[in-house]
Amino acid sequence: MSAPAFATPRLLRRAVVLTMPAAAILALMVMVQGLHVLVAGGLWLCAVAVVALMIRRTLRDAARLSLWARNLAAGGEAPAPDLTPESAAEEIASSVAQLRRAWQDRQGELAALARWNDNLFELLPDALVLLDEERRVVRVNAQALALFGRDLSGRDLAAVLRTPQVLDAADKVLAGGPAEGGSFDLVVPLEQSFRFRIDPLGRSPASTAVAVMTLTDLTAIKRMERMRADFVANASHELRTPLATLLGFIDTLRGPAKDDAEAHERFLAIMHEQGSRMARLIDDLLSLSRIEADEHTVPATVVDLARIVQGGADALAPLAQAKNARILVNLAQESCMVRGQADQLAQVVQNLLDNAVKYGRPGGTVTVTLGPADRVPDQAPAALRSGPAVVLAVEDQGEGIGREHLPRLTERFYRVDGARSRALGGTGLGLAIVKHIVNRHRGHLAIESVEGRGSTFSVTLTLASS
Repeated sequence: MSAPAFATPRLLRRAVVLTMPAAAILALMVMVQGLHVLVAGGLWLCAVAVVALMIRRTLRDAARLSLWARNLAAGGEAPAPDLTPESAAEEIASSVAQLRRAWQDRQGELAALARWNDNLFELLPDALVLLDEERRVVRVNAQALALFGRDLSGRDLAAVLRTPQVLDAADKVLAGGPAEGGSFDLVVPLEQSFRFRIDPLGRSPASTAVAVMTLTDLTAIKRMERMRADFVANASHELRTPLATLLGFIDTLRGPAKDDAEAHERFLAIMHEQGSRMARLIDDLLSLSRIEADEHTVPATVVDLARIVQGGADALAPLAQAKNARILVNLAQESCMVRGQADQLAQVVQNLLDNAVKYGRPGGTVTVTLGPADRVPDQAPAALRSGPAVVLAVEDQGEGIGREHLPRLTERFYRVDGARSRALGGTGLGLAIVKHIVNRHRGHLAIESVEGRGSTFSVTLTLASS
């Protein structure tokens, strides 16, 4: 790096300034000792010339040093300039270079620490939201981004969470109060429970954030508690009847019918039927519990829904043949790849087909249609409405279902005709399982039915992007 050369007038001005004491002495000699003015002027010009030659290198070094320092201050990476060896400027340049190396090392340490802090912020299992003095979101971590589905930076917290308890706590902390905490529930798009805490951070020149909100997801814990309680209540209710039947027949076989071979055969058949019913009930309860535990986690695997539908229809064909019915499958030519868990989607197909065959008329037809969705219901999740979707429809020719029953069909153990359902081997959990699997896949389940004509169960899912 080179410095601009000093112009002669500029150099002479500095030399004149430095020789002013000599000029004053010469002027005094002219007045006191009678030194000739021309001689005095000549001597002063000689002094100016000598001083100019002497300071020329120093001023050049100072200019180069100044230019280098400005370049470093602006973030440049220029090497140290060429300076007069063993001069004061060279010593200063050496000190500046040493200070620069120390500053770069420190800057590297600070950058590494900042990256480490950023990684820690992003990898924490809880959702974190940084707030500024105006209650606006400054930054969120990956967990919060996954929770809310979008970047919320710059938005007021009230636009993110409309929970009065959270907003009141945030206002108190931002007003200078201590940390606040509590819990709240979200019901849209899925029911979720959270514990929150808002802590003051203090001011920092590196960020406008002055508080941090931590959200801990309690959904899985509460669901496990609720499922455990529901399992005990539902199982005890549904198992009581078949268990009482079994115990009654056992007492009969041990007593009055002890030696009655014909009663043995008849009672053992009934006992086997009741035992099988209890086994199916337990299997469905355990399946429902597993599905609910994973409901807040969206599957990431891409599967071929058409293949799953065809496999389900082939598996249920013998059941249809036993009722002299048939399953008609219409698959679209377009791709039906969706993000989902293959086993759970197969369970959806199997449960819908099983119900259609069981409750359809003997000799009737169950029609299964799979293809692109022309229209997504308004009640469907926003993500489903925003992209291309595929719809699976299972239509039977049964007796149909009354309109008053439709909203409750997916409730656990709800039956339109309890006696008929139990006689056909139903557990009352099939449609509840379908609903929770569809919810996990962020899809939509629709039920349409006309009494005397049959019912149609439609499942709409988002097509996987290619």
